[in-house]
Amino acid sequence: MQQSPFKFSGKLYLIPTTLGDSNPIDVLPYSIKKIIEKVDHYIVENEKTARRSIKMVVPGKKQPLLQLSSLNKFTEARSIPSYLEPCKEGIDVGLLSEAGCPGVADPGAEVVKLAHEMGIQVIPLVGPSSILLAMMGSGMNGQSFTFHGYLPIDKKERKHELKNLERISLERNQAQIFIETPYRNNNLLEDILQSLSPATRLCIACDLTLTSEYIITKSIKDWGKTKVDLHKRPTIFIIQKEN
Repeated sequence: MQQSPFKFSGKLYLIPTTLGDSNPIDVLPYSIKKIIEKVDHYIVENEKTARRSIKMVVPGKKQPLLQLSSLNKFTEARSIPSYLEPCKEGIDVGLLSEAGCPGVADPGAEVVKLAHEMGIQVIPLVGPSSILLAMMGSGMNGQSFTFHGYLPIDKKERKHELKNLERISLERNQAQIFIETPYRNNNLLEDILQSLSPATRLCIACDLTLTSEYIITKSIKDWGKTKVDLHKRPTIFIIQKEN
């Protein structure tokens, strides 16, 4: 019989959530419901929204039994190992994202890294990823793409970085993906239209999986003729320049 490569029987489940106010049954597989039904220990960004997400998936879940540990910008690094202590006792823990998949553009990556170091089994569950959904719907190079997260806030630096990403996309035939804080989306779009070549393609994918979902790819030139308001709408931007 092959020996288990893991030191502890407790597992870390990476649990995706919806990307907004949509019915979980429309975007989450049944496997997530089964895991939430049995797991009572969670690592979350925000306790209030996490409880709401859990209740939406499993309405009958007894909230007083939940034990939630916060993982956000205020969390001290030395506190994180204690969040995985239940796994040492054979108790499963769920890492719950605020939106989409844990560990992808998400602080949960630090917990996953630590779990591997501690010999705890990590089990990612299927769920919506705004980055992959946008890439799927963009019509750009799905064989080679890079996610850059947030671009510089300074306008001059941001425009310089946009030109740099455009150059990389041409040299490598590679789609370049980035995001912005929703209330600054319109400013970013303005800089994109001012900075990039007319023939460069831009995909704007916002409100993914919601009833207001919007995924359109056009040239910079054509986007200049289009009116779209992205204010406070979660949005993925993808650019690619081709010969």
